[in-house]
Amino acid sequence: MKKKQLLSWSLFFIVMAVVIAGCSSEESGGDGDSGDDSASEDNTQDTLVFGRGADSTSLDPATETDGETFYVTQQIYDTLIQYEPGTTNLEPALAEDWESSDDGTEFTLQLREGVTFHDGTEFTADSVVANFERWMSSEDYVYYGSMFGGYGDDEDNIIQNVEATGDLEVTFSLREPSAPFLKNLAMSPFAIASPDSFDTLAEDPVGTGPFTLDNWSRNDSITLNKNEDYWEDGKPHLNSLIFQVIPDNSSRLTALQNGEIDLMDGVNPSDQSQIEDDENLEAFMRPPLNVAYMPMNNEVEPFDDPVVRQAVNHAIDKEALIDGFYEGNAEPAKNMLPPTVNGYNDEVEGYEFDPDQAIELLEEAGYEEGELTIDLWTMDNPRPYMPAPQKIAESIQNDLSDIGIDANIQTLDWSTYLENAQNGEMPTFLIGWIGDNGDADNFLYTLLGTGSGNNYAFYSNEEVDAVLQEAQAETDEDTRAELYQEAQELINEDAPTVPLVHYESIIAGSNTLDGYTPAPTGSERFTDVKFTE
Repeated sequence: MKKKQLLSWSLFFIVMAVVIAGCSSEESGGDGDSGDDSASEDNTQDTLVFGRGADSTSLDPATETDGETFYVTQQIYDTLIQYEPGTTNLEPALAEDWESSDDGTEFTLQLREGVTFHDGTEFTADSVVANFERWMSSEDYVYYGSMFGGYGDDEDNIIQNVEATGDLEVTFSLREPSAPFLKNLAMSPFAIASPDSFDTLAEDPVGTGPFTLDNWSRNDSITLNKNEDYWEDGKPHLNSLIFQVIPDNSSRLTALQNGEIDLMDGVNPSDQSQIEDDENLEAFMRPPLNVAYMPMNNEVEPFDDPVVRQAVNHAIDKEALIDGFYEGNAEPAKNMLPPTVNGYNDEVEGYEFDPDQAIELLEEAGYEEGELTIDLWTMDNPRPYMPAPQKIAESIQNDLSDIGIDANIQTLDWSTYLENAQNGEMPTFLIGWIGDNGDADNFLYTLLGTGSGNNYAFYSNEEVDAVLQEAQAETDEDTRAELYQEAQELINEDAPTVPLVHYESIIAGSNTLDGYTPAPTGSERFTDVKFTE
């Protein structure tokens, strides 16, 4: 992503300030009887500018896996069920009510009446069926395969049939019980789009959500406007929502302090006290439903040898990463599952920082000191789980050097980075995962299940797969937890990745914001957000 010149940013922010002020003054000057809380009859701000480190890769959530895409698509589309603000508890959305059969293999959802897509077409049970048929049709819909096990008529596809059993009733028939099924329906990739627009969703999204797309300037900004026909009365409160790319964390904070943006993610941990001391700003903490980690491609040398992977795990000083780049707002990870998720196994020993042990393991694998050279890839923009990816890569590079591994740091733009990760073109790299639904399955199976589109380590262990699949079908939560704990023991022995940290990330915003609640999943909705002045 190109760095912006100082003059360009200055001009942008001047223009934005004029535009925002103009929007507010025009709204206050109208004859306005809007019937909502957007305060169009006074001078209350009604445009929110959100500063972020990178652009969305697409506006079709079904084909993507990155948080920058979901940040925007959450505002344009609705899911059948959604999460209550700040939690992963379920509440109605496009489905008003639902029930399941006694054996847990059939779910019937009652849909909301009177909902229309942004293109004016009606939302019905047929719309839901069309979306699921689309997702089932191709491996291009990576998340579908990860969460539901397969595609089409594959026996691994947990959904056997989706049927419109009424104009506003849809019934899902499952091949076997699936404990996380309803939580999966609330995930961003399974937002419902207009069937008439399937072919153009990537750049011209059409959903039923609280905002509609106005303009997308690639690698710069995305502007959304209020959906005046939104099904939730009186919402959204905002008239416009702008997602502005500002790659550098410090520049983003300066823009916030100057009032040029209203909210930002990717706060440097070292800047937290500066935000807390500013009477015009507020620091929001996102619950740590995440893991930053380093996948190693288990199919290619030297990482096809578990002994090498164990050595790399022993080589990395996680406490140094936390002290140096997270300001203590993180804890070292030994599992790919965060401690906040049911099923976490605290009995797993993990791999302590032990360079001497790492050297011994490399020798056992047949590598003398200085004999092994690798590429270590990192992204060019901060992520919510990794505030300083380049510096973290340099720290890991030094750790690996201490055990005789020469790591050459390589950097790519975010979109290409994700594509290469999915294609297995980076043998080892830095990445992270923010949980989509608060369920252990969304970490362990999604990130490490054989064939999962998000299994960037290309890890495959039949015993692990069997345990994870048993956990998916188990409806007793205590039994599920035991199964996930067993899986973590097996995964730890294989060491397919290096779990680095679980981070409680910081979001900073104007103290005039009301109704903003960070989502543990990293993809909050702005439906309830408004300004108090």
